[in-house]
Amino acid sequence: MSSRDVSGSHVGLLSQEPPPRRRRFFSFSYPKRRRRFSRYFTCIIATALVVFVLFLLHLKSLSEAQIRLGLKDRPPPPPPPWEEFPFLKRYHGGVRTLVPRDANKPEYPDPSKELEIGKKKDAKQAEAGAQSDKQEQPKHKRDEGTRAEEANHKPGAEAPTDAFSPTKDAGPSSGLKRCFLDADDEIAVPSLQMHHGVPKGMPDPVMGSYDMFGLQNTGCFDRYGRLGPYGLGYTRKYGGSGAGMEGEGREAAMKGVWGDKIEIDYRKINWADAQARCAHKNRNRFRQIESSRNDFFTAMPQGSPSRELDTKTGSQKKVGSRATPVKDAADKIPRTAFLIRTWFNYAYDDEDIMYLRALINELSLVSGGEYTVHFLIHVKDDNLQIWSDDETYQRVVDNALPPEFRGMGTLWSERQMGLIYGGVAESMYRDLPVHGVYRSTYMPVQYFAHLHPEYDYFWHWEMDARYIGHFYELFEKLGSWAKKQPRKGLWERNSRFYIPSEHGSWDDFSQMVRVQTEHGTGSRGNMYHKMASDPKHPDEAENNRPETPIWGPLRPSHEQDHFEVDKDPVPPTPYADDKYVWGVGEEADFITLNPLFDPDKTNWILNEDVTGYNTTDGHPPRRTAIITASRLSRRLLDVMHRETALARHTMFSEMWPGSCALHHGLKAVYAPHPVYIDRRWPTSYLAAIFNNGRNGAAGGARASVFSDERQHNFLGTTWYYHAGFPGNLWKRWLGYKVDGDGGEQEEKAGEGRMCLPSMLLHPVKQVDMIYEHQEGEETEKQSWGGGE
Repeated sequence: MSSRDVSGSHVGLLSQEPPPRRRRFFSFSYPKRRRRFSRYFTCIIATALVVFVLFLLHLKSLSEAQIRLGLKDRPPPPPPPWEEFPFLKRYHGGVRTLVPRDANKPEYPDPSKELEIGKKKDAKQAEAGAQSDKQEQPKHKRDEGTRAEEANHKPGAEAPTDAFSPTKDAGPSSGLKRCFLDADDEIAVPSLQMHHGVPKGMPDPVMGSYDMFGLQNTGCFDRYGRLGPYGLGYTRKYGGSGAGMEGEGREAAMKGVWGDKIEIDYRKINWADAQARCAHKNRNRFRQIESSRNDFFTAMPQGSPSRELDTKTGSQKKVGSRATPVKDAADKIPRTAFLIRTWFNYAYDDEDIMYLRALINELSLVSGGEYTVHFLIHVKDDNLQIWSDDETYQRVVDNALPPEFRGMGTLWSERQMGLIYGGVAESMYRDLPVHGVYRSTYMPVQYFAHLHPEYDYFWHWEMDARYIGHFYELFEKLGSWAKKQPRKGLWERNSRFYIPSEHGSWDDFSQMVRVQTEHGTGSRGNMYHKMASDPKHPDEAENNRPETPIWGPLRPSHEQDHFEVDKDPVPPTPYADDKYVWGVGEEADFITLNPLFDPDKTNWILNEDVTGYNTTDGHPPRRTAIITASRLSRRLLDVMHRETALARHTMFSEMWPGSCALHHGLKAVYAPHPVYIDRRWPTSYLAAIFNNGRNGAAGGARASVFSDERQHNFLGTTWYYHAGFPGNLWKRWLGYKVDGDGGEQEEKAGEGRMCLPSMLLHPVKQVDMIYEHQEGEETEKQSWGGGE
């Protein structure tokens, strides 16, 4: 290096090259600046999350408020305990396994087989396990109990039948003259055929009793013995229904019904004429039959109602200018109108028609005219001019009934009831008119009774009720038993279900009711009490206090609601002094087939349907009987008619007759007829459920079985408005399959046709029968209806 190169300081700054730039590396930072989109997107997401959280909190507060107010749908309740009970099997026993009633060991009630509530395995699992065990066991290792059970139900020969008629002992001294279907007195319906005994294991009724009423309980009826006289089992070509032709054992059964006689051709029968001839032939057995009152509503006649004889108070009848004395009626038989409620476009099938033939023959003709069957036909079209044009009325009433029943119908409409019972406040309870058939079923019955003084009693019946047994025997036994009942403790007994396996005899039951009423039920020694009670409504203390027994009229609290009370019956002695004498021998004014319960404090949804009464301090005393099938006296219907027309009082249909009887001190009786159930309920649990109201009654408390949320307990019984068991049992008895069980093949391979004791069934709807058609027959099932 020379001395000139020792340093670069001699070079100018501007002439020096800049040093190279060092490259920067961004290992933890963005190479570019953040964009605005990212910031806006983040803000939007955050805002949405905040709004969503606030919305959820708002919904939570609204849901909690709805739950507090009872507006929110509650979660579905658990299935009721009775669904775990096993089904009873021996209702479907056949005619090849009959045993005498006294020798029968009923499948139910059987205390030794009652299930315990709350055991670890439910009933269904236990039954399934037992079935699987049986399948695994070889036949030769089955135990003695299984072999004995099979031997008990092993089919044998079919038992013979005998004719059954409740009036067969009536001789010439009774004055009863036999009635026929034709004017020549040649055609008569044969007697029912009854088998002696019942199928082995046939259950007993869980409620009510045969022996108490004197109803026959020694035999059973198969379908041909019961309905064969009315068209079942022979073809339409010969005037039958054409149904039941394929049934097992039909030929032998029909020979037992008809013998050497020719089957009746029902196409040629007019039941209205047969009824009229029968009543005329036996007219000396009844008090003088007065003609119906003039219908001043439509007739507009000259004169006034005062010119017509009131057969209850008058002793003479004006016929022109002559006065004819009326013979003393003390020894005469009262007459009863049997009113069947139907409507103008009801479609009748052959099963309905056989049921109606049985009703008319067994009540009217067999009784010698004691009963007369009428159809109360509801014309739902208020614009049909049935009241102003005779031709329209005749066309509607003719088209409303099958040809063989024409001449037996009476038309009515809701508009007509609104005119007759004008002034009744229109409350539109549950959006239904007060004069409508649902809320005021008895209005046309009241007016019918007003126009027909020849009848003393009126049965109100429905098209979907059936009876396996003889109708005349049933209604006569019910009326006779009700007549014997003393009034002391009557309303209290009326309010409870009678369960013989728990309550013992009727006398024991009556004594129990007296103690419960007078002393209360402060403690219940029942293992099912906790299940039957409702912990959300702890009203047990009030429901268990002693009550004052009803003795005489129990009137509304407001005197302005009292109406024509001067004629009301008055107890002859104080309650404590009566020795169960008052009321014995007195005909019942009201007979029901379900308990007359107190709807107060229950959750029965119609308990507040009260019109025309002062309710500022609460509702008037009321009593309700579910299902309007009942017998009413002329005295009760007259009270109901005048209360509605003049005092403008009325209540819901099933509450109105019982409440009128309560207010006016009339005799009302619940007749505990035999009721069956389809499952093996422990009877103590059943009694706790069905009599779970005030002091062991069926009503008077929220825990009542008639409260809306508890009526499911009736589904397996044979008598309730929405029960499912009656229809299934009736169809199986007719020989048809139900849910895959029953039918012709099962009858042939098993025990034969089903045979059931006398029992009431309700409801029975839409029975689709199988018909056999032959050459020359009509090919379509006949039906009538449609007022135009």
